[in-house]
Amino acid sequence: MAQSKNNIITHGLSGKVGDLIVFRNLNGKTIVASKPKEYTGELSDAQKAHQKRFQQAVLYAKSAIADSTTNEGYKNAAEKGRTAFNVAVADFLNAPEISEVNLEKYTGKIGDTIGVTVTDDFSVEEISVTIQNADGTQVEQGLAKKASGSLEWIYTATADNSSLEGDKIIIRASDLPGHVTEREELF
Repeated sequence: MAQSKNNIITHGLSGKVGDLIVFRNLNGKTIVASKPKEYTGELSDAQKAHQKRFQQAVLYAKSAIADSTTNEGYKNAAEKGRTAFNVAVADFLNAPEISEVNLEKYTGKIGDTIGVTVTDDFSVEEISVTIQNADGTQVEQGLAKKASGSLEWIYTATADNSSLEGDKIIIRASDLPGHVTEREELF
C-alpha cells in the first residue's frame, strides 16, 4: 500500500481506477492500494450473522452520531485516525464485561455492600443487582453506583436477608447501545 503526501496530482483522489488500484483519503493522506478481491462464494451462516450484526452496528452508529450529545461523547473518545462513527460501531460490537464481583462485605444486613468491576470499550451506563433466596423469591433489586475514580460499582443492600445459604446474586451491566451482560454468583 502506497501513501501520497503533498502530491498535487493525487491529492484528494478517491475511488477505483480501472480494475487495478483504489485511492482512499485517510487523515489528510491519499492512500493508494490494489483493488480488493471480490468474494463470490456462498456465505456461511456465521458469516451471514456477522454481516447482519455489522449492519446493525452501522445503523446504530448513524443514529448515535446524529444525536449531538452522543456524537460529542464518541468524538471525544476517538483517538487519532478514528472518527466518532468508528468508535460508535466498535461500541455496538462490544458488550460490557463483568470482570469481578466482590461479595466479602455482604452479610445480608441493610447497608452491606456488593462491589462489581465492569469494563466497556466506551462506557458502562448502568449496573443492576438482584438478590434472590434459594427458593427463587426476590429479596431485593436495585442499581449500583459508580465508585469515584474506579472501575468498581457499589451496590448497597436495602433489605435484611437472614439466610444467605443458596442465595443467588444476579448482576446486569448495560452500555450505551443497550447491550446487557449478566453474571450470577451463588452463596
